[in-house]
Amino acid sequence: MSAGTASPRVLHPLRRLTEDVRAVKERDPAARSALEVLLLYPGVHALLIHRLAHRLWRAKWRFAARLLSHLGRGLTGVEIHPGATIGRRLVIDHGMGIVIGETAEIGDDVTLYQGVTLGGTSLHRVKRHPTLMDGVVVGAGAIILGAVTVGEKARIGAGAVVVRDVPPGATVVGLAGRVIDHTTAPHPAMDLAESKGDHAVAVLEVLIDRVAELEGRINGGNPPCPPEEDLTDGSGI
Repeated sequence: MSAGTASPRVLHPLRRLTEDVRAVKERDPAARSALEVLLLYPGVHALLIHRLAHRLWRAKWRFAARLLSHLGRGLTGVEIHPGATIGRRLVIDHGMGIVIGETAEIGDDVTLYQGVTLGGTSLHRVKRHPTLMDGVVVGAGAIILGAVTVGEKARIGAGAVVVRDVPPGATVVGLAGRVIDHTTAPHPAMDLAESKGDHAVAVLEVLIDRVAELEGRINGGNPPCPPEEDLTDGSGI
């Protein structure tokens, strides 16, 4: 299903569990067996608890749903509000510190790493949490706030802060949540720990390389080379 659409077709719980375990094995090279995933992965346990809590929530057993969610938080370190809507084959990698708010909607085949927050920005009982479409990957520590939509197969870099809609296939990096051209993004299996395509990071890398070069010349007894161009107008680096 896609987030934001009607309720997904109801699957047998064992089939959903099989899908969850298979998804973890496909996306986590550290997963060695289905038994290991089933018994030792808190992300899988958090999903199982959430599905039961979500059923209680939809049946208007709100206190019981919140109580079960609270117990699940203590057990797994993952906080999922029972009102959140989650699609199929969600992978929560490591999971510790993840927060998913009440009106959040998550599509199919989404991957969340530890420390991700899908938070709200409104004090009113309206749609106030993010919507993640199918295939989205959210890196460790990223924060997505408000009723924004992250398009299909978009990638949110580690530590990014997102407060605006993200187009499909785009990559978001940095604290300001800038969208970079998705055509410059690396292979889908990109390392989300690096801010590839971020101009500010590229400038810092140039400066670091230059400082290292000058230090090497000084330590080697050679005077630093003069600048290659006149920088008096402040236009260069």
